[in-house]
Amino acid sequence: MFSKVWGNGAQVIVGLHGWGGSHETFAPLAERLPEHCALVACDLPGFGRTPAPARFDRDEISAGLARWIDGLGFERVCLLGNCSGALAALLAAPRLKTPVSRLILLDAFAFVPWYFRVFSNGVFGHYAYSMAFANPLGRWLTNRGLAARRRPGTDMTGSFARADHVSTLGWLRLLAAIPGHEFFRPVRAPVELVYGERTFGAVKRSVALWRELWPEAPVTVLRGAGHLGIAEAPQELARIVFKPRDARVALPHAAATS
Repeated sequence: MFSKVWGNGAQVIVGLHGWGGSHETFAPLAERLPEHCALVACDLPGFGRTPAPARFDRDEISAGLARWIDGLGFERVCLLGNCSGALAALLAAPRLKTPVSRLILLDAFAFVPWYFRVFSNGVFGHYAYSMAFANPLGRWLTNRGLAARRRPGTDMTGSFARADHVSTLGWLRLLAAIPGHEFFRPVRAPVELVYGERTFGAVKRSVALWRELWPEAPVTVLRGAGHLGIAEAPQELARIVFKPRDARVALPHAAATS
């Protein structure tokens, strides 16, 4: 997988982007990276500069993510999963040999709501997806329709102009096939929940479901932000993600790309 590293501090954050995104999703955080941290972000399979897998199989992709993270060679990592990237982090976490110091779920859905699930349903779903995301007018209308879920000036559909639409649908179908949030009960890493004040109602309802699994998980609301927390509240999010956590451990540096 293609990946990029910012910084060379001892506290390592691995970023997994959301649906339609890429490693560039984390650039606003990278601009605020303190000296004691390093930020590693990848293009998930089928996005950005990482080729699509032969098939979107949950076990194969989660095992591949775990191999990539372990292969970075760090002594321990914090996983930061954004939107559907949070589910990718949860899928990979139980397979990791590398200890996870924190698992931050940013605007994470605990279930696939109907307005996303519909895109995974056969011919009609493919047509609906094409209308909403695969053409400029559809993206503009969808972004306008989501104005209440984002801050003015942000674009919730712009990344889909560069997306491989076969891959975006493949990821959506993979996530829709997850039995439910109980599937992630085996995850033992310390979980933290962060979401935007103006995000989707389904994300807010998901917080209670996640806390059924991890009752001790702290919850932080990004005031004034919508679903695009990294772009809309990078300073506040940076204070959460880059909070010093035992930065005394010396860790090796990953290569800039792999």
